[in-house]
Amino acid sequence: MKHPGKNEFADAVPAGDGGRGRESVTLGARLRIGDAKRATKVRIRNVSTGGLMAELPRPIAPDAAIAVELAGLGWVPGRVAWQIEGRVGIAFDREIDPVLLHRPAGD
Repeated sequence: MKHPGKNEFADAVPAGDGGRGRESVTLGARLRIGDAKRATKVRIRNVSTGGLMAELPRPIAPDAAIAVELAGLGWVPGRVAWQIEGRVGIAFDREIDPVLLHRPAGD
């Protein structure tokens, strides 16, 4: 699968979001870089069908392959789209349904 270059995200709009756009959230999650077995704790600040923004403790290389564990969805693969001052934008490899993040366990 071809991944977009870092400049291709400049005008990115979440695809197929039904007008919902980005939703502000405060969620804990875990993030793995590449094939790493260890995961880093991150805080998700917004999410859409096509990606998310998270706070993280240390920088990640631009365009790095990652996977983020989201409650209700499991591990979701993606790429680093941008990074600035302790925040990272992640573009998912496939769209997600953000509504599933808000469902209580067992639903």
